Amino acid sequence: MRRPFYPILGLLGLCAPAATAQSIFPVLPVQTPGSVRPDEALTRLFQVLFPVQTDGIDYAAVFDNLAQFYTNPLDLNRATHDELAATYLLTERQINSLISYRTAYGDLLAVAELQAVPEFDVGTIQRLRPFATIRTGTLTADLPAPTDNYLMLRYERVLEEQKGFSPATPDSKGKLPLRYLGSPGQWYGRFRQSRPGVYSVGVTMEQDPGEAFRWNPDGRQYGIDYVSFHAQIQNRGRWRNVIVGDFQQQVGQGLVFSAGFSLGKNAETILTVRRPTLGARPYTSLTEYGYLRGLSATYALLPNLDITLLAARNRRDGNVITGATTADEDVVSSFGTSGLHQTPTDLLDLRSVLETNLGGHLHFHRNGLQIGLSVLQTAFDKTLKKRDQTYNQYEFMGKQNLVAGLHGSHAWRSMNLFGEVAYSSGSVVNSGGIGAVGGVLASLGRRVDVALLARHYDRNFHSFYANAFGEASKTSNETGVYGGVKYSIYRRLTLSGFVDWFRFPWWKYLIDAPSDGFDYLLSAQYSPDRQTHFALIFHDEHKEKNRPGGLPSGSKLTPKEVVNTVRRSLTLTAEWTPAPGLTLRSRLQAGLYGYTSSSTSSQGFAVVQDATYERGRLSLSGRLAYFNTDDYDSRQYVYERDVLYAFSFPAYADQGFRHYLLARYQVNQHLDVWFRYARTDLLNQPDIGSGLDLISAPHKTDLTVQGRWRF
Repeated sequence: MRRPFYPILGLLGLCAPAATAQSIFPVLPVQTPGSVRPDEALTRLFQVLFPVQTDGIDYAAVFDNLAQFYTNPLDLNRATHDELAATYLLTERQINSLISYRTAYGDLLAVAELQAVPEFDVGTIQRLRPFATIRTGTLTADLPAPTDNYLMLRYERVLEEQKGFSPATPDSKGKLPLRYLGSPGQWYGRFRQSRPGVYSVGVTMEQDPGEAFRWNPDGRQYGIDYVSFHAQIQNRGRWRNVIVGDFQQQVGQGLVFSAGFSLGKNAETILTVRRPTLGARPYTSLTEYGYLRGLSATYALLPNLDITLLAARNRRDGNVITGATTADEDVVSSFGTSGLHQTPTDLLDLRSVLETNLGGHLHFHRNGLQIGLSVLQTAFDKTLKKRDQTYNQYEFMGKQNLVAGLHGSHAWRSMNLFGEVAYSSGSVVNSGGIGAVGGVLASLGRRVDVALLARHYDRNFHSFYANAFGEASKTSNETGVYGGVKYSIYRRLTLSGFVDWFRFPWWKYLIDAPSDGFDYLLSAQYSPDRQTHFALIFHDEHKEKNRPGGLPSGSKLTPKEVVNTVRRSLTLTAEWTPAPGLTLRSRLQAGLYGYTSSSTSSQGFAVVQDATYERGRLSLSGRLAYFNTDDYDSRQYVYERDVLYAFSFPAYADQGFRHYLLARYQVNQHLDVWFRYARTDLLNQPDIGSGLDLISAPHKTDLTVQGRWRF
C-alpha cells in the first residue's frame, strides 16, 4: 500500500526550515539517540506517574527498571505491543493504531512520521520522542546501532556524625556498645556495554554506609558487599534472549514472575493497571533481593511460539534459628530485605539461606493474541517457618514450593483483555492456594479511556517472585475490584480517577481479624499552553487496623479491637517555563491520618518550590521546602531529583526546612559529572534520626558526587 503523502511533507519540513511555516503539522526535530537527555525526560515522567506516595511499591526497583528501559531508545519499527505498553505513554487505541500503520505502510522513516499515524497528537509524540528511535533493516550483530557503553562511579555520605560511627566507649561493665563496622561513606560503581536488541554486559557494585570491606569466605564475605553482574545476547537466529548472571522475568500479570514493572495504583489510572510481558531482563538494581542468579534462555520453537527455561541459585539473608525443630533442624523465621550488613548481628543473617529455582515459560503470540504457561519451583536448604502467631497461620512453611500459572491477553481494536490464574503447591499442608487476576483496558472514543480489574489471591497462595496488582505488598490473602477512568474534556484539560475496593480474608500484621477497605483518587490536569501545566489530586484511603494500646498484637487469646482508619491527601502542582531553559515547579500538599473512632487526627502539609535551568552542557536543579506535620503518621512524601540512576522519595516529618541543589555538567562527549547537596533542618526537635543513625543535632546533610564515562 502506498505511504500517505502528508507525512512526507512533514519530513521535508524537517530538512527545509524555510518551508516549515507552510507545513500542515507542527514541526518536530529529527530524533537521534542522545539528542534529548532521556534521564531528564524520565524524571518528569516519574513525577507524573507518582505525584503522591502509594504503599506497597518498591520505588527504587521500579525507577531502576524504567531507567534501564528508557535509556535504551525503543525502536518504533520493531517494538511489540507489550514493549509499547511498557512506556506508560500510549493508550490502547494509539498502540493498535501504530501497529496497524506499520502493517499497512511498512517501517516508519522517522519519529516525526508519527504525526501521520491516526490517534497520535503532538503532545504524545513530544513525550515519546526522548525514548524512541527509528532503525531500518534487519537487526543483527553486524548492523550499526546505538550503543550504551559507560562506566559510572558514585560516592555519597551524611556529613554529620551518626551514632553508629561515633567512638565506642565501654560501659560500667566494660562492654562496648554496638557500632557500625565500616566507614560512613557509600560507594557505587556500574559498568555496562550494550547494543540494544543485540547484546549487553554489565557489573554493578555497592558498599553501603557502615559495611566493612573484608575478605572472609567462611563468613560469605567477598570484599565488596554487593556485586551484581550479567551477560546477555539477543536475536541470534532462533535464540531470542539468553542471559547469564542476574536477571528477572516479567511474565503475564505477575502471579508467577514479576520484574519490577509493577507500578500499582497511582495518578495514571489506566495505563499502569495491566502488566506487560517482556520476558527476561538483566537485573541492575541496588535492591539486594527479588532477582534470580543463574541462566535464562528463550528459544523460538516457531515464529510465534517461544520457550524460556531458567535455572538459578541465590543466597539470601535470613534469620536462622538453630535447632528449632524436634529433629534439631535449623529454621528460617524471616528473610532480610534491607540489604544492609553494618553490624555483627547483620552478618549472622548474611547469605545464610541457599535458594534454588527451576522454571520455564511457554509463550504464544500472534496478531494481538498472547497465551502463556509459566512454572516455577523454589527450594530452600533450610525449613521456612514464621513466628507462631495467628496472622502467620497460612504463611508458607517448608522447603519446597511449586507455582504454575496460565496467562493470556488479546488486543482487539481499542480494547485489551488480559488475565492470569496460578496455583501453588508446597511441601506442607498449608499450601495449595489459587491466585487469579483479570481485567480490560478500553478506549471508548478519543476522549474516554477506562480500566476494570478484579483479583483474588487465596490466603495460602504462595509465589515468591510474584507482584501482581493489589493493595498489599504480598500477592496473597486479598480480594478486590478496581475501576479507573480518564476523560479528556478537550486537549488541554483531562479528568481522571479510580476507585478500589479490597478485602483481606485472614488476619494481617497489626490487624487481628479479617478486614476490608477502599480508596479512591480524583485528578485534574490542565495545560493552557506548552509552557504551563496545573494538576490537582485528591486521594482518600480507608482501612481497618488494630486500635492502639491494649494487649500485644497477634494474641491468640485476646485479639485487639479492629477499627477504621482514614488517610487523605490533597496535592496542587503548578509548572511553567518563564524563559527558555528555565522551569519552575510549585507544589502544595496536605494530608491527615487518623482513627475514625477518635476525634483527633494527625495532620501535616508541605510547601515546595523547585527550579530547573538547562543551558548547553549545564543543568541545575534546586528545591526549597517547608513542612509541618504533627508526627510521622502525617508525613509528606515528595519525589526529589537525583543523580542518574539514583532515587530519592524522602518523608518530610515534624517541622522544618528541606533544600537541595543538583548540578550536572557535560565536560565533553565522554564525561558527565553530577554534584548533589541536600540538607534537612528540623525546628522542633533536638536531634534527627533514630538508633545507630541518630544525629545529635537538628539537621542532616547529604552529599553525592557522581561521574560517568561513555565510550
